[in-house]
Amino acid sequence: MSQKSILLADDHAIVRAGIRRMIEELPGLHVVHEVGCGPDVFAALARETVDCLLIDVSMPDFEPITAIHQIHHLYPDLKILVVSAHDDDIYVQGLLAAGVNGYHLKDQSLNDLKLAIERVLAGERWISSPLIGKLVNPSIPAAGVPALTNRQRDLLQLLKQGLDNQSIAQETGLSVKTIENHLTRLYRQLDVQSRLEAVNYATRYPQILGTPGQEAAHAGRLSGPALQTCASILVVDDNARYRKQLQLMIGRLCPGATLYEADCIEEAVRLVKAVDIQLALIDVVLGDESGITCARRIKAARPQNRVILISAYPDREFHRLGMQSGAVAFLDKKDLDMPTLRQVIDDIFTRE
Repeated sequence: MSQKSILLADDHAIVRAGIRRMIEELPGLHVVHEVGCGPDVFAALARETVDCLLIDVSMPDFEPITAIHQIHHLYPDLKILVVSAHDDDIYVQGLLAAGVNGYHLKDQSLNDLKLAIERVLAGERWISSPLIGKLVNPSIPAAGVPALTNRQRDLLQLLKQGLDNQSIAQETGLSVKTIENHLTRLYRQLDVQSRLEAVNYATRYPQILGTPGQEAAHAGRLSGPALQTCASILVVDDNARYRKQLQLMIGRLCPGATLYEADCIEEAVRLVKAVDIQLALIDVVLGDESGITCARRIKAARPQNRVILISAYPDREFHRLGMQSGAVAFLDKKDLDMPTLRQVIDDIFTRE
């Protein structure tokens, strides 16, 4: 049987020693290295050939969601087993969504940890039994989701993208200190303690990211009477600037609507399943993904949802496939001005 190599990451040397002794008792396993902080994790992964990363993510200089996303991207075949004292369901779900293969609680027996390692290396998912009930019946906010400012929603979107404070400051043109102050207020508003918990909150309650149409329009002047709809409208485009531009137009036309945005298929489908979206405007080209596939998946999840496809390359084949996917309209981006958008949206919401 071939040997499986494990990188052990925990900032407590005593904990590492105990886990290492247990692993060395198992046939076919060996610990190639031990590390105690975030930078050393990345250095060891770059240097060693590793089958499994066994890690406590509460280490110095290690931002869990950003780092796990990065590790999963750099080493897609690497199995990641988190061994942690944290049993909060939101925390656990966020790490599972970020790419870990298993989550084991430190207060469980070493025999269970042995089984967890074996299961994860076999390609299975592992979750400690005390967590299963919490994940099946997750905690729910007592009084609905809080209302956020436009700035707070933007920050939450950037946190979901895995950006650190320095990157957020560059993206927004604000100082790092200002970002830290904004994030402190955001965490207080959400009643969470960290960026990971904030991201997981937004993943679980995506309606918190909805922008009122009037706010998206920055209270801009309408080019005609407002369309009287309170619909939820989703914009799916991998270009953040164009998403904001389209939201601005829709907000001015439909100030009573609630606007959502997504930059990929999975995020769009997740929103459609969680929120009662009535209309989705989807770019045909979503980076390496197909907006037409996105339209099909949205229609499969919510058949009553109306879809408008938009494209900078509106050739006949795109149009044919788009209409086959269930779209009610196919628009050329260069022709997508306020009058055209008004006509299409008005027609959709007055048609029965």
